[in-house]
Formats: sequence, structure tokens, C-alpha cells
Amino acid sequence: MTSTPAKESYMDEEDALPQKKKRPFFLKRYLPKSLLGRSLIIIVTPLLLVQAISVWVFYDRHYETVTKRLAQGIAGDIATSILLLKEAETPYDKANIFQLMQKTAGLSLTLHQGIELPPVNWKPGWSVLERRLDQAIHDQLLKNLNENYRYDIDTTSLVDQVKIQIEIENAVLLVLVPSKRLFSSTTYLVILWMVGSSVITFGVAVIFMRNQVRPIQRLARAAESFGKGRDVKGFKPEGATEVRQASGAFIRMRSRIKRQVEHRMAMLAGVSHDLRTPLTRMKLQLAMTGQSEDTKNLQTDVAEMEKMIEGYLAFARGEGHEQTASCNVSALLKGLMQQLSFSNNPIDLHIEQEINIQLRQENFKRAISNLVTNAQRYGSHVMVCVRKRSKDADELLEITIDDDGPGIPEEHRRDVLKPFFRLEQSRNQATGGVGLGLSIANDIISNHGGDLSLEDAPGGGLRARISLPF
Repeated sequence: MTSTPAKESYMDEEDALPQKKKRPFFLKRYLPKSLLGRSLIIIVTPLLLVQAISVWVFYDRHYETVTKRLAQGIAGDIATSILLLKEAETPYDKANIFQLMQKTAGLSLTLHQGIELPPVNWKPGWSVLERRLDQAIHDQLLKNLNENYRYDIDTTSLVDQVKIQIEIENAVLLVLVPSKRLFSSTTYLVILWMVGSSVITFGVAVIFMRNQVRPIQRLARAAESFGKGRDVKGFKPEGATEVRQASGAFIRMRSRIKRQVEHRMAMLAGVSHDLRTPLTRMKLQLAMTGQSEDTKNLQTDVAEMEKMIEGYLAFARGEGHEQTASCNVSALLKGLMQQLSFSNNPIDLHIEQEINIQLRQENFKRAISNLVTNAQRYGSHVMVCVRKRSKDADELLEITIDDDGPGIPEEHRRDVLKPFFRLEQSRNQATGGVGLGLSIANDIISNHGGDLSLEDAPGGGLRARISLPF
């Protein structure tokens, strides 16, 4: 019994290819695998970097500077108010100062006599406004008044005003500053512009990348379908220039392969006719000759030659012109196993569920028949199991064929899929066959996009495992 993974038959070529370098662990783990995901990462990364730099420049150069200038203006008005209050002699003069500052600077001043601020000096929080007000008031009081007054700033208690308290000569000056004098509307405009432009740019990039990736996905589906032996209809080059070039190369490759298959079929038809004609004449002449011992030996040789030619043609014929179609694998295998059981050892067939898949039915039956017949030849008990399983998010049809025969040594499991290789080294067709049964099965399974592998059966003997994608 013989069969091995389809990919093993190309092991020599794969071994000659350079090994792929492994990606660093963090890239392998976090980098998206899809082209669309990687493209979006390439777009989003510089976009976020530009936004971060813009925010930093705006925050450091614009917002900080504007807030500093506004705070300095307020601190200057407060220092002026304190100087005027020091020179005022009567309550009437102080009232005039309060009214003047209200009209010219928009500051609401109130002087509370006989109270003091808490002894603990106020410290600004994380707010840029508090830090800038603190620095500006401190500088103005020391610069213009040569005094280190205690003060308190509250930017959160009032909705539209900032409350500033300054302790001066056994009194506390309460200053209410309108919020509009300390806040710049450009802050929100810049943030809105950055966020809005980023969202629009990202949306356009997503649409553009999806349109660029879609032709690549169509090319991948077409190549996969063609690799599984299915007809690719309505495929045409589209997308970017590079994708169109790849699509054109795929179409030309498909045409060359189809033309090669057609030429091979035409050649085989001629070879079949040329070989069958002299064999038919030889059989006729032998039939008209007496039944001597020599004649019987010649008839046996002619029968073996005819069998060998049929095997060669079956191997070279490959998939022929049969088209893929939806097939009920469960019903197909039930009928095939019933036919094979009549002429040889009985077969145990286990089917987990009804399965439909796109197949070339006659070619698939030939592959299964070769494998099961091979198992019956070397074993007394054959078991066939059919089930559906998942591998790497793909659905696969899996068929296992087990026998209780002697099996195949592991070092020969790769060779038995090669044409004309026989474990039985004699040329006796009854014991070793032609050496094409497993090669034909492997070729058919590969043309369906599947794999054929040989393993040790659980109960001894050989297991042939077929995996076909849906």
C-alpha cells in the first residue's frame, strides 16, 4: 500500500529554496497578517505621529504662549488696582477705582476688611491656566509692588469667572475675572480641525486601500480555484498596474497549462490508437493459432502488455476534460465501497455526516479505488473513515484508509508516490503491479488542491490520509 503527502513529492525542490528569516517576536505577534491591516498600520502610524507632533507644537507654542500673555494682562490689571487702592484715601475713592476697573478691564473687585487668607501658601495644580496665572501674579506683585502678598486662585468654583483673592494690609481683595479673558477659542478650533481632518483622511485611506486590496483578493481566489482544478470564469485584470501585471501573468500561465494538457490529450489519443491496433492484431492472430503452450505464454504476455498500456495511459491522462461539480461524497463512497467489496476483501465504511464538495467525480473515484484496492491487496481488513474537520480556520474533507497489512517502511513512503516505483522489485505484474496506482491517486488529489499522506495505521499496517479543502 502506498501514498504520501502531495507536498512531500516536491521535497527536493523545497529543500533547495532559501529558508525564510523569522520575524522578531513582537512583530510576529502584533503585526496584522492581512495586506489591508498592514496597509492601514502604515497609513495610521505616520498620521498619529503627525497629529502628536502637531498637538505638541500647538500646546507648547500656541496654547502655552497665548495663556501666558492673557495671564500677564490680568496680573497687570490686578497690580494696577492694588496700587490705586493704596493711594485711595476715602471709601469714595476706592469705589471709583472699583467702578473704573469694571468698565475698563472687566474686573469685579471687592475689598473685605479684617479677614486673612489661610497661612498655607496656595500652590497651582496641573492646569496650564493656574500655573500661568500663578507665575504672572507672582512676578507682577514682586516687580511693581515690591511685595510678596499671599494669594489664592480658584478656576473651578464659578462657571464663567475665575476667582482670585489677594491679602493686602489686613484685608482681602477679591477679584472676579471673566473666563473669556483667559480662554482662547482657537484651542477648540485647532483640536476640532485636527480630529476632523484625521477622521476624514483615515476614512478616505480605508476606502482607497480596500479598493486596492480587492483585486489582489480576487487574484488569490482565482489562483486557488485553478489550483483545485476548478474553472475560473469572469476573471480579468483590474486594480493597480502591478496587480494587473500579476493578473495578466496568471491568465497567460493558465492558458499555457490548458494548452499543454490539451496537447498531451491529443498525443495520448494517437498513442492509444497506435498501440492498441497492433495488440489487437496480435490477439487475433494468437486466437487463430492452436492452443499450444507457446501460444498461451504469448497470450499472457499480450494481456500484460495491454494492462501496462492501460496503466500508463491512465497515469498520463490525468484529469482529462472532466469538469468539477458538486458531489455527495457520502453517497459516492457508499456505492464505490459496495462495488469493491464484491471482488475482494470486505470494507468497513464509517461516515460521520453527509458531505457535499466540488469534485471531478470520476477522477476522484479512480483515486479512492486505487488506494482501497491497494489496501485490499496487502491486508485482510480495510476500514475507510470520512469526516469533516477544521484546520487553521479552514474546513477540510478528511478520508482515512486503514489496512492491517505489512505497511510501508517510513524511508520508502516518499518514493512510492513516484511513477513506476515498486516495493516489489520483480517485474511480475501479479505481485508488484505497474507502479502507477499510488502515483495516479496522488496526482488526482493534488489536482483537487488536496494532500495525500502515508502514516502508520493505529492497529498496524498503513494509513492513507486524504485532506481536501472545500
